[in-house]
Amino acid sequence: MATGSGKTITALFIAAELYQKIGLQVLLVVCPYQHLVTQWAKECEKFNLQPVLAFENLRRWHSTLSTQLYNVRSGNQRFLTAIATNSTLISDGFQSQLRYFPEKTLIVGDEAHNLGAPRLEECLPRNIGLRLALSATPERYFDDVGTQSLFDYFGAVLQPEFTLKEAIAQGALVHYLYYPILVELTHAESLAYAKLTKKIGRALLWQQRDNVALENFDYEDLTPLLMQRARLIGAAENKLSALRNLMKSRRETTHTLFYCSDGTQGSRRSANDQLEAVVRILGLELGYRVSTYTAQTPLSEREKLRHQFETGELQGLVAIRCLDEGVDIPAIQTAVILASSGNPRQFIQRRGRVLRPHPGKERATIFDTIVLPPELDRETLEVERNLLRKELRRFVEFADLADNAGEARMKLLGLQKRYGLLDF
Repeated sequence: MATGSGKTITALFIAAELYQKIGLQVLLVVCPYQHLVTQWAKECEKFNLQPVLAFENLRRWHSTLSTQLYNVRSGNQRFLTAIATNSTLISDGFQSQLRYFPEKTLIVGDEAHNLGAPRLEECLPRNIGLRLALSATPERYFDDVGTQSLFDYFGAVLQPEFTLKEAIAQGALVHYLYYPILVELTHAESLAYAKLTKKIGRALLWQQRDNVALENFDYEDLTPLLMQRARLIGAAENKLSALRNLMKSRRETTHTLFYCSDGTQGSRRSANDQLEAVVRILGLELGYRVSTYTAQTPLSEREKLRHQFETGELQGLVAIRCLDEGVDIPAIQTAVILASSGNPRQFIQRRGRVLRPHPGKERATIFDTIVLPPELDRETLEVERNLLRKELRRFVEFADLADNAGEARMKLLGLQKRYGLLDF
């Protein structure tokens, strides 16, 4: 189901149906982050559920969970809901409890693509037969083994899929305007980019030399190179100039989210360089009321920031990654994407954050900074073309669903022509 289209509510309705039809006894939800546990708890209350929240300190939840499991099994309690983080799932304290979960238990994996990681996948309970995975992007990036293990545990994707187009048509998500902003690399960045692309090309050439099918290729050696290149693109210097030019004329705009790079190329530069530069440009230069929102922001502080953002006291939030999965701030009206990894999941999750309906929100606006690859020699150009194909297809598909589709597609046309990718 498309990001933001109601996976949580759908899962809770499924649990309610199972309760009515087969006498479901336990609902176990596993999600990647603590703030998602809190969000699930709020949704559970709408269904008259009082979940045990299993995260952080063992003493806070272990005894309660143990007691309620005993009560359910002995018939003294009709239903139990437990919500745990992924890190709690793999803990000894939680694993020791899993054997006591009754046969009529439903396990729900939220943002289930994360559960394909080896350590998490091996800790999923095999004694629980009712299994539901929630994700807009179940395929794991460059991890065919992890993806397959996920499908082996949860089963195939349920049909029909609920796409972004359908979600917008049915009002589950709002319409949007999409503005690609094309950005050139500096000379130094271009040299580093070409060097990395050549290395990636050589790795792919070794694969072809050994006659390994692309889908069977081991990307272990390739992934670090792709990550380095994604970080280089994410932290491209000229993105800051593009941001400054964009926001000069948008100083009164509120409810804006700025997505920053989570790392940079140079070892002497911190992962927060772009974040700090964006806050400096917006806050000091342009007088825009913003605050940062990162993994280091305490949960209590996040709630305060969300309230200030929704009321307009803060015009914008400057974020790194932690707003990618599951976080529900429907008041977001505008997103400025300064950095995305090559992972399609991140792009899909981010656009979903922005398209959630909210009172008074008729349409969302997305500004997407896309780095133009530098001029490359013929050999490296072919490598670049293959790497760019999937990413550009994603941009084009997203542009096609925008209210300003023609304008957005024209912006991308130059990039498609440059690499001979006009077939979509």
